[in-house]
Amino acid sequence: MDEIRLGCAEALAVLFGRYHRLIFHVAKKILHDAGEAEDLTQDVFIEIYRKANLYDATKGSVITWILQYAYHRSFNRRKYLALRQFYDASPITALAHLELSAEWNGRGGIGTQEWQQILRSGVNRLNERERQIVELIAFEGLTVREASERMQESYANSRNHYYRALKKLRAFLGEMNPRLGQEVNDVRP
Repeated sequence: MDEIRLGCAEALAVLFGRYHRLIFHVAKKILHDAGEAEDLTQDVFIEIYRKANLYDATKGSVITWILQYAYHRSFNRRKYLALRQFYDASPITALAHLELSAEWNGRGGIGTQEWQQILRSGVNRLNERERQIVELIAFEGLTVREASERMQESYANSRNHYYRALKKLRAFLGEMNPRLGQEVNDVRP
């Protein structure tokens, strides 16, 4: 670790050679995906290289310190992937799909500022609970279950508010431009 602190890349190679299989195994067990586990393993060792000065031998061994990074980074990555429905076989929600859809990126020739105004107008038509759940899910990246906990409401009620809000937004977009409304209706959650 002292050599890594001094910027010695060969020392990092030795550390990687010793522990990369263990870190990969931990990441794969948590992430359930070999590709993500490989990426995370590399990220962990890059972070170890950058933060080598934080290692304190009096608090534990090097492997314990590296494993802590691996566990924390793996669980954070799993949460990130779950929020983006990486693990779901079910279709993604309409809002997420619209963000990712190449066809939708043009927004029918509508400029970014105008599009933001249209979306703001649509969201303003929602009642307080619907607006709150859409904001928590679409803007803060929470799942419906996490949003329901934050709103201190049952999961079933939160889910109903969310799907009602999506239905109202589809109808609003259909009023604004029938072509946009049809594209949104074609992408049902």
